[in-house]
Amino acid sequence: MPDIYAAIPDEELIDRLRDGEAQITDYIMNKYKNLVRKKAKSMYILGADNDDLIQEGMIGLFKAVRDYDAGRDASFYTFADLCISRQMYKAVQASRREKHAPLNTYISLYADMTEAESDGGSMELLSTIASAVETNPEQLIIDRENVADIEAMIDKELSSFEKQVLDLYMTGMSYSQIARVLSRDEKSTDNALQRLKSKLRKAVNRKVNTKI
Repeated sequence: MPDIYAAIPDEELIDRLRDGEAQITDYIMNKYKNLVRKKAKSMYILGADNDDLIQEGMIGLFKAVRDYDAGRDASFYTFADLCISRQMYKAVQASRREKHAPLNTYISLYADMTEAESDGGSMELLSTIASAVETNPEQLIIDRENVADIEAMIDKELSSFEKQVLDLYMTGMSYSQIARVLSRDEKSTDNALQRLKSKLRKAVNRKVNTKI
């Protein structure tokens, strides 16, 4: 695809697409494919297949091109980012319902430090918890039996909304990005994030204390 559109703002390109320049769709899909791949990589920790996530992300991107309204929405980039994330997360949720998968997503929170570092978002949350209980992160390494106990706590004590927030926080999203993906206001999303962090801290603290 020639770079004839490279200097033109996305919003103007969308207007020209509406006027009949159909090749602009291919240009935008190609332009944002790396954003889709980046998001697929972060969502991969939720247990979905990477290729499937990329496919879903491209569907979300196509919907963004189709539905973008400059008079209603923010910049096209922001709108596309939201549509891609929503499409991928819906696919993850659908896959979980189909497979009845356990909450093994959260094992990485308490796994070996080398493994956790590769997950990015999980390492961030692990650091948050570690700081809260005022201990060295290495001391939070617990066996799979204890991990199962933590997972049971997550399943029992976290609300459905809090679990969704935790899922997306694990991918590295900020609370404002999570709010957009889940179509919730930022205040309630931030409150849910603080609540679930508190619950996780208490659960981990209990495990640390029982090991002393």
